[in-house]
Amino acid sequence: MRSAKLTHQRAKALRAALTPPELALWARLRHRSEGQPTFRRQHPFGPYILDFYCAKARLAIEIDGQAHNHGNRPALDAKREAYLDQAGIRVIRYTAAEVRADLDGIAQSIYEAAASLIRKEPAGCMIDARPGSR
Repeated sequence: MRSAKLTHQRAKALRAALTPPELALWARLRHRSEGQPTFRRQHPFGPYILDFYCAKARLAIEIDGQAHNHGNRPALDAKREAYLDQAGIRVIRYTAAEVRADLDGIAQSIYEAAASLIRKEPAGCMIDARPGSR
């Protein structure tokens, strides 16, 4: 989905200003092994910018800092997820604290979730990509 020019400009600026958890996760997702899905960082999609996006799996990864728990952010996040769901995009959220605590586990679970979606798991099969959720 095409995004407005301003959204593209904001995404470009955000790529240069990743938070420490986003930067650490990007280092893992960027230097993937052969055969693993490809991700983009700060990818514009409609009016939104996705922290990480795998187009082939139609999977968005969002890294939430403390601000996502306050004020109107939960409602805004719900609106955003509804928009992405309508577009056929699956969203998996992690807190910044989870990424800092288990970077390798989070990266592995993201690859597994993307691979599962690429293989097109049966409809209704929910993916819980959090480490240790099996």
